[in-house]
Amino acid sequence: MAEPLPLCYLNGAYLPLSEARISPLDRGFLYADGVYEVMPVYGGRPFRFAAHGERLTRSLAAIGMRDPHTREQWRAILGALIEKNAGADCYVYWQVTRGAQNGRTHAPLPDIPRTVFAFCAPWPAAAAGSHEDGVACVTAADTRWARCDIKSVALLANVLLRQQSVDAGATETILLRDGELTEGSASAVHVVLGGTLVVPPNSHQILPGTTRGVVEELAARLALPCRAAPVSEAQLRAADEIWLSAATREVQAVTRLDGRAVGSGKPGPAWQRVYQELQRYKGELAGTPW
Repeated sequence: MAEPLPLCYLNGAYLPLSEARISPLDRGFLYADGVYEVMPVYGGRPFRFAAHGERLTRSLAAIGMRDPHTREQWRAILGALIEKNAGADCYVYWQVTRGAQNGRTHAPLPDIPRTVFAFCAPWPAAAAGSHEDGVACVTAADTRWARCDIKSVALLANVLLRQQSVDAGATETILLRDGELTEGSASAVHVVLGGTLVVPPNSHQILPGTTRGVVEELAARLALPCRAAPVSEAQLRAADEIWLSAATREVQAVTRLDGRAVGSGKPGPAWQRVYQELQRYKGELAGTPW
């Protein structure tokens, strides 16, 4: 993992990340009482800023908070952060917590100044051979809380599930709940069944992924049939192709699941088309307003 870029944003100031400090009474620290976003930046241009901003506002509303900034204020804050870090290809992480109160109490939720924090990090390099050979995944029971549609900083369950894939020498843990696919520990999951791209419908159990939305749009550009529908465990295991999508993954082909080959055991033709279309799409956006 590459080290973050040196400057961060914290409550109105740009400063060295190594010098950033928050109160130990911050509710984000004590309760994971906050939400966050991760946004790719290609050639210095943020990717899908509007979609990420809208999801942040929705997540805040779902935990009873107003967005502390307008969309244009966020645009200025994050744009300056990227520029100050000379971030060409990177990603931006930004979060809002309910803030630091003088004491510790579960309720009532305090109306106090929010803590706003953001930093940049270099674009994560793809694992060697992952484009040619795909990646391996494992499955596990989805043990997360009941509101996975909120992009909350309360990620302990995700962290522990992700560790299962690390322990198995795999890339991601694909989650199953009541015999059906939900998503990955840190990604959306798409499957190709009989020539159709299928993704579980959005619900409280699934984060509405911005990169997932991009994949669906690119599938439409390519006239690749795509639909949202429940995916059973049996369908997942028998899929012709399985993909992961996330802000810092783009779209990856899964070629082994729980030690068994997916399809031919190589990235499939539908993934090849969508991956190449994504690279073309990024080129189309280069230099355009965001």
